[in-house]
Amino acid sequence: MNSTFPVSRRLTLASVLLLPLAPALAQFRVEVTGVGLTQLPIAVHAFRGEDQAPQKIGAIVQADLERCGQFRAVDAAGPTMDETTRPDMSVWRQRAADSLVTGSVARLADGRYDVRFRLWDVVRGQDLGGQSYAVTVGDLRLASHRIADFIYEKLTGDKGAFSTRITYVTKVGKQYNLWVADADGENAQSALSSPEPIISPAWSPTGGQLAYVSFESRKPVVYVHDVATGKRRLLANFRGSNSAPAWAPDGRSLAVTLSRDGGSQLYTIDANGGEPRRLTQSPSIDTEPIYSSDGRNIYFVSDRGGAPQIYRMASTGGSPERVTFTGSYNISPSISPDGRWLAYVSRINGAFKLQIMDLASGTVNSITDTSADESPSFAPNSRLLVYATQQQGREALMTTTLDGKVKARLAGQTGDIREPGWGPFQKP
Repeated sequence: MNSTFPVSRRLTLASVLLLPLAPALAQFRVEVTGVGLTQLPIAVHAFRGEDQAPQKIGAIVQADLERCGQFRAVDAAGPTMDETTRPDMSVWRQRAADSLVTGSVARLADGRYDVRFRLWDVVRGQDLGGQSYAVTVGDLRLASHRIADFIYEKLTGDKGAFSTRITYVTKVGKQYNLWVADADGENAQSALSSPEPIISPAWSPTGGQLAYVSFESRKPVVYVHDVATGKRRLLANFRGSNSAPAWAPDGRSLAVTLSRDGGSQLYTIDANGGEPRRLTQSPSIDTEPIYSSDGRNIYFVSDRGGAPQIYRMASTGGSPERVTFTGSYNISPSISPDGRWLAYVSRINGAFKLQIMDLASGTVNSITDTSADESPSFAPNSRLLVYATQQQGREALMTTTLDGKVKARLAGQTGDIREPGWGPFQKP
């Protein structure tokens, strides 16, 4: 758990390997379960030329759309088509498709790939537009995710988050790795490898940096890591424990949990380091801070009422107010970017279960049937959550719709998977 409460680890001096995002050997697979209340039927035709390409563009696009819970795949088998083909709409209406995607991929003389697509409204017989990308082989998946983003936005009105990234930590034997991967779990690249625990990775608002906690110095210390270069800087190494970093929305500072003055309390510290400023003054454990998207409030976990609950206070400090009242043990808060939802983990009859609260009404729903959920994190469009849990006795990454009706498992082949965090929107 990403919390001071359950953490108890033996600390030893260890070496840490900083990596300029080394590719993972093991790939992930996506398994989608559940059916949403209203799903848009869409046919994604195989892209012309993709059999000669290293990536199956159409399959990646279809998997993205299915995983988000708002689309249902329709059989797209048939004669070869591409973005220049005017489809026979009656054929696709008979298959009950509302939309159709066609496209092509071709290798250019300079070794890059030209990827093109078009989206059709089958019901109205309209061309909804398309785009083209000239990309290196390493960016074919990114181009596929951007195609899915285009389709998602055209058909739902919301911005797609398929081309964003996630981070998570794995433990294989005694080795820990901090990974950065595509939002579907593929294309994982290692940013950090250590024989000591790595916890609490947190994306900067621009997605260029990760703050995290490393135990390599015999105690928890906060670092900030540049994702592109692999360089890092020490942010917080004060007396006692330094943990639970969370970026302010403007990227200029972070909230952290420090025990420098005794018990675990909340502080803010400049993103470039320096002397922290104390936010909470209590004899209790205050930890796991997270900013609201407007930067006005900080949500955090405290046992000031006798057991861990989630509280809210002004980001400048002040008197906290309790937010969670359902259940006696609530940790790991995450706020949706649109400010509507609070996700957290509640211990219920000994099981740790993911909960979602509508902040306007206070209504709480439990959305999983697993019992070891941890570290929920919202997609930047607020429509999905990524979290870690256990299935068949091993940790796995999952995404879920906010109503819990559609889930996707991103299952690693080796190692325990934990501490996921969903990154912000990326600039094209």
